[in-house]
Amino acid sequence: MGKSRWKKFCPERWKSKQEVDQVEEQQPYIKGELLHLIYHQEDSLYTVAKLKVISSSDEVQEKEAVVVGLMARPEKDTTYLFHGNMSDHPRFGKQFKFDTYKKELPDTKQGLVLYFSSDRFPGIGKKTAENIVNTFGTDAISLILAHPSRLEEVPKLDSEKAGLIHEQLMEDQGIEEVLMKLYEYGFGLKLAIKIYQAYQTEALRMIETNPYQMVEDVEGVGFIKADQIGRKQGVTGDHPDRIKAAVLFTLYEQSLNEGHVFVKNEEVVIKSIELLEHGGQPPVDPLKTADIITGLAEEEKIIVEDDAMYIPSLYYAEKGISTSLSRLLYVDNRENYPESEMLKAIGEVEEKYNVSYAESQKQAIEKALDTPVMLLTGGPGTGKTTVIQGVIEVFASLKNLSLNPEDYQGKSAPFPFLLAAPTGRAAKRMTESTGLPASTIHRLLGYKGVDEEGFEKDEDTPLDGELLILDEMSMVDTWLANQLFRAVPSGMQVIIVGDEDQLPSVGPGQVLTDLLESDRIPTVRLTEIFRQSENSRIITFSHEVKNGTLPPGVDKSSDDLRFFPCAPADAAEAVEKICRGAASKGYTARDIQVLAPMYRGAAGIDSLNRMLQELFNPKGEKTKEVPFGDIVYRVGDMVLQLVNNPEENVFNGDRGEIVAVLTERETADNKLQVVISFDGIEVIYSKQDLTQITHAYCCSIHKSQGSEFPIVIMPVVKSYYRMLRRKLIYTGITRAKKFLLLCGEWDALQIGVESSRELVRNTSLVSRLKKEE
Repeated sequence: MGKSRWKKFCPERWKSKQEVDQVEEQQPYIKGELLHLIYHQEDSLYTVAKLKVISSSDEVQEKEAVVVGLMARPEKDTTYLFHGNMSDHPRFGKQFKFDTYKKELPDTKQGLVLYFSSDRFPGIGKKTAENIVNTFGTDAISLILAHPSRLEEVPKLDSEKAGLIHEQLMEDQGIEEVLMKLYEYGFGLKLAIKIYQAYQTEALRMIETNPYQMVEDVEGVGFIKADQIGRKQGVTGDHPDRIKAAVLFTLYEQSLNEGHVFVKNEEVVIKSIELLEHGGQPPVDPLKTADIITGLAEEEKIIVEDDAMYIPSLYYAEKGISTSLSRLLYVDNRENYPESEMLKAIGEVEEKYNVSYAESQKQAIEKALDTPVMLLTGGPGTGKTTVIQGVIEVFASLKNLSLNPEDYQGKSAPFPFLLAAPTGRAAKRMTESTGLPASTIHRLLGYKGVDEEGFEKDEDTPLDGELLILDEMSMVDTWLANQLFRAVPSGMQVIIVGDEDQLPSVGPGQVLTDLLESDRIPTVRLTEIFRQSENSRIITFSHEVKNGTLPPGVDKSSDDLRFFPCAPADAAEAVEKICRGAASKGYTARDIQVLAPMYRGAAGIDSLNRMLQELFNPKGEKTKEVPFGDIVYRVGDMVLQLVNNPEENVFNGDRGEIVAVLTERETADNKLQVVISFDGIEVIYSKQDLTQITHAYCCSIHKSQGSEFPIVIMPVVKSYYRMLRRKLIYTGITRAKKFLLLCGEWDALQIGVESSRELVRNTSLVSRLKKEE
C-alpha cells in the first residue's frame, strides 16, 4: 500500500507501511490466493474460503488452508494477507480464523502492469498499462485514488477510459478499505455500503471528524451508534453535533416508526435529552437544545409550525394534498347530468347485466358522478365493488365511451378509465372484478425507482384520462398521496375507495381517515351487508369485530369460520396441524396465508415460516436451494417482495414463487441467479438481491393488506399483547375469502377486539383541509 494512500485513510494515526508490516508479521498469518469460495454471506460478510498458501507464519504448515472470518467477497487472482489463529473445528477440521485481512497490492512495475492490463480493467491493454506505470511509478494506485484528475497526464488515455480506471480502482481497492474500517466500527455490510455510497472516499474522514452527520445523511444509522463513535473521539455532553443528531434522529424515528406527520416540540426535546443523557452522559440544558432546534429550522432541516415539528418532506406533502384536493373539488366548467338522465343510465346498466342495485348503491353511483371527488367506504360485503362497477358502466353510458381498451389503440384519445391500488395484488383484484386494466399507484405515476428519486407524472405532466378510481386508500401514506393528487388534472372524475376500519398506511399519515374526518369531500358510507352466502360467518364476524362486539365463541355449525383453542406454547403446532389438514384436502401454499402480528417468538413470523417451509416445501434429493444468512430459499418456496422494483413491475407486498435457482456454473456471467414468478412476471435476482424478499408462508398483517386469500390462518395469543388491537385483527380476518381459521386463546382475541388502544397518529391534514374551505 502506497504511503499517501495509507495517510489518506488513516490520517490521525499514520504509520509507514514498513512499520505496520513489522507489527503484523509478529502475529500468526497466512498469505495466499483463492482456490475455492466455500461460503460467503453478502449481508454479514461471513466467509469460508480455501486458499493456496504462498507464505505463512510457523503455526501454519499446510500448502492449502481454509480461512474463516468476515470479509468482502474474495476474488480469484488476488493475493490476500490474513491475521488470526489456527483452530480445530470438531466437524470441519483445521481452520484459520482471521480477525483482519487486506489485499496485497502489486508494488513492482511489472506487477502493476499486469494488474492494470488484467480483466479488472476492460479496454486497458498492456501498452496503456505501461504508460500508467511509467507516469506514476510504483505509487500509481494510491496516486490515482487520491487524485483521479492526474490520469490526464497519461499519454493517449481518453477521459472515458480514465473514468473507468478510477471507478474500478475505487471498487477494487478504495471501497474494500473503507468497508473493512466501517466494519471495525460495528457496521454491517449493507449499512457500510450505504455510508460509502453517501460519502465515497470521504467516508472515513467524515466518520472520524463528525460521525453524527451520518444520522442525517444515511438511513439506518441511529444516534446510539453514531454517539459510540463520537464518544471515542472525545465528543460528549452538549456538543452541538450531538444535539443536532439527537433532535433529527428523534423526529425521524417518531415519524417513520410511529406514523406521525408531526411531533410535538416538547416531546422532541424530552426524547432528545433522554438520548443525549444515555449511558451516564452529563445533563444537557433544554434551552441549549431549543437553540439548536431554532438553528435547524433556520437551515430548513426541520419545519416548526405552532408547537409542532415536521420533517420538511412530510410538511410540504401534507400541504400539497390539501391544495390539490381543493383544486379538484372546485371545477367551474364541470358537466352535470339531470337526475332523469342519470336514473335512465342506471336502469339501462341494471337491464344490461340483469342486476338490481339497492337504494344505497344507486345513491352512491349518483353521488360519485355528480361530484368531482367522492369517498366510498364500507366493510366487507357492503357492495363497494358493485358500486365501482356501476360507476364505470354508468359513466361510460353517459359519456358514450367504450370500455374496450383496444378501441383506443392508434387514436389520439387515451383509454379514459384509470384504475389503481397501492399493491399489485389489489390492482389485480380490481382487474378481476371490473374487467378493466388496473395498476399499482407507483406504476400509474411512472415511478422511476429509489436511485432516480421521482415520478414521471406530476402537475406539469398530469395523468391522462377521464375517470380515476383509487382502491384500498387506507394503505396510501402522506408522501404517495401528495404525489398522486398533484398528478390528477382538474376536471378528472375521482373516486376514492377504502375501508376506514382497516390499518392505516405503513408510512406516515392516515390519509383516508383524515379525508373522511374533514367532511370536505362528499362521502358515501355503505353499511348494509349484501355479500353473505348461507352458513357463512366471515363477513358478519368481521363486522362484529369492527364494532367491538365479539360473541362469546364461534358457532361450530359455520362452514367457513373456525376457532381452535390452544395454549400459547402450542400455537405454532396448531398452525401446523391446520395447514396439514388443509393440504390433505388438496389446498396448496398458494391458497393458504398464515398471518401473525410479530416476527419474534415461537408463534412469530420468522419461526412459523421455517416450520411451514418444511411442511409445504421440504428439501428433496434434487431440490435446488440457496442459503442466505440463516434462511434457505428453495425452488417452490412462496416469497414476499419487500421493496418496490418498478423496472420489473414488482412492488412491495407482491407474493411470488421461486421457480428456478441457477448456480454459478449455469449462468453466462458465473453468478448465482434466483428466478421468481409473480403471477406470471418472472424476475431474476442475484444473491445480493435476496435482501428484497422473505418467505411468504407467514407474513405480517400489514403486508397482507390489499390482498385476499382463499384460506387465512391466524394465531392469536396473549404473547402478542402489544399488537392486540382491533384494527389489526379486523384487517387480518378480512383477508379471508373462503375460510378463516383462528387458533390460540379466545380471551386474547377478546382483549384485542374490545381494546380501544389504537395508536393515534399526529397529522394536520384535517385542519389544513378545513382552512381551504
